[in-house]
Amino acid sequence: MDYRVGVPFPLTRWNPSFAAQALLAQVGVLTLVVGVGSALTAVLLGAELEQQYQQRALTIARTIAADQTIARHVAAGKLSPDVRRRTEAVRMRTGALFISVTDTRGVRHAHIDPAHLGRAGTVTREVLLNREVVAIEHGTLSTSARGRVPLRDEEGAVVGEVVVGLSANAIDDRLGHLLRAAMGFMAGTLLLGVAGVAILTRRLKGQTLGLEPRDLADLVRGREAVLHGIDDGVLAIDQGNRISVCNDAAARLLGTSPAPGTELGQAGLPVGLRELFERHRPARGVLVTTTDRTLIVSATPVTRGERDLGLVVTLRDRTELDQMARELDVVRALSDALRAQAHEYTNRLHILFGLLRLGHHGEAEAYLAELIDDPLAVEHGDGGRLRDPYIRGLLAAKNATASERGVRLHLSDESFVPSRLTAPLDVVTILGNLLDNAIAAAAGGGRRPAWVEVSLVAQAHSLDVIVADSGDGVPEDLKDTLFGPGITTNADVEHPHGIGLALARQLTRRHGGDLKLAGTGGTECGAVFVATLPGVLDSADDSAALAEPAEDESIPAIAKESSS
Repeated sequence: MDYRVGVPFPLTRWNPSFAAQALLAQVGVLTLVVGVGSALTAVLLGAELEQQYQQRALTIARTIAADQTIARHVAAGKLSPDVRRRTEAVRMRTGALFISVTDTRGVRHAHIDPAHLGRAGTVTREVLLNREVVAIEHGTLSTSARGRVPLRDEEGAVVGEVVVGLSANAIDDRLGHLLRAAMGFMAGTLLLGVAGVAILTRRLKGQTLGLEPRDLADLVRGREAVLHGIDDGVLAIDQGNRISVCNDAAARLLGTSPAPGTELGQAGLPVGLRELFERHRPARGVLVTTTDRTLIVSATPVTRGERDLGLVVTLRDRTELDQMARELDVVRALSDALRAQAHEYTNRLHILFGLLRLGHHGEAEAYLAELIDDPLAVEHGDGGRLRDPYIRGLLAAKNATASERGVRLHLSDESFVPSRLTAPLDVVTILGNLLDNAIAAAAGGGRRPAWVEVSLVAQAHSLDVIVADSGDGVPEDLKDTLFGPGITTNADVEHPHGIGLALARQLTRRHGGDLKLAGTGGTECGAVFVATLPGVLDSADDSAALAEPAEDESIPAIAKESSS
């Protein structure tokens, strides 16, 4: 505020809003245009009316000059009442201000004032030269539009002059009438323009949500700084389901950068994310998988008052967290395997010791033969069919876990992995998820004894993984959505489920392979899953190609029966 001496109240600077400024500016422009238009109209109408009245005076003068009776009296040089009577009759009919008839000497033969009859006046030179003249002139009878026409006899010789004057007051009256009509029309136009400007201003204010241009500029600068300065992805759609915002982080996480204005169906977004947009509801912590990433998605509808402005989605990358969790799971699995093996070997040694001490040598030999027949028991070491330590450790851990749940884990006769893995973490994650699901399905199924069969077959540098179980199979209503995030058949509500198969398929496709449901269930077994992993075996070991089994032997018999 500005306090000045002698000013009792503080001075405040008027700072109108942008809408008010736009309204005032457009009203000022309209007023200026209407004012200039009115002035131009007045000038043009005045000139047009003057021309029209001059032509009218000229026409009246031509009519009188065509009267040969008047021409004969004037040519005779004698004043005749007939001339005055005839001209006065025309003046009364036409409403002319005056009509004057003179001869070539300037003697007036007809005039509105009888006192001027017979008196000498002036004759226009152009008329004596047989030319017509029109002009606005000022005389004793006020300003008038005058037309001067030569008066000719029967031979065409100029014998006098006819002058007709129309009052300028009539011009002014007519001009005033036309200007009033024009001003009324222009005033209506101005009011209509102001109303249109007011509506446009109100619409502009509604579209800018009541924000001033400076506020919009600050908002845009702040939004750009925030959107491109954070690590989380931000994706937004407007009320027309068109992409309105996609920051750099979102483009990096999604692998695509849809331009603003792109339709939602044409933006190339993952199915889970597109469904989240279409539902247009708040969401927190939704898992969405892309080709090579796992994202945590939160959705928030945006409103201002009761107006729907669209939906904003934030994306957080969980891939690195999942990778750390998988590494922890591998370590935990190996630790569990060591614990289970130590416990199992201790029990076996106790049993053998007891049998031998009591002298039951036959039973001891039978027990040893049973241990040797265990398919997984002969796979430990470089001399077995499974030469990768990660696979051996995982199978040992899952074997112990399956035993605790009353499920027997089988390794198919066709299994053969002659070299080490080049991506052990991904392969162990895929195999571990499939085995966990199979063990849970077998343990909860109705078939007894419960079992899980796994087949690991090397094809050159690729690995085929087939897992079958004795469970009840996959329900038909879940067959098409089984690999989506959040889909599970596990009834345990205490722990989150539904990400294992989606993650396993994502990892297989990252390596150029795929994970499929080969069988939903049948009379011989439950679900059968087949995973193909190209290029996950060490290329330095060529023994895989030499020991490659036949194609029809790569899938266990139990899997063939289920898929058929």
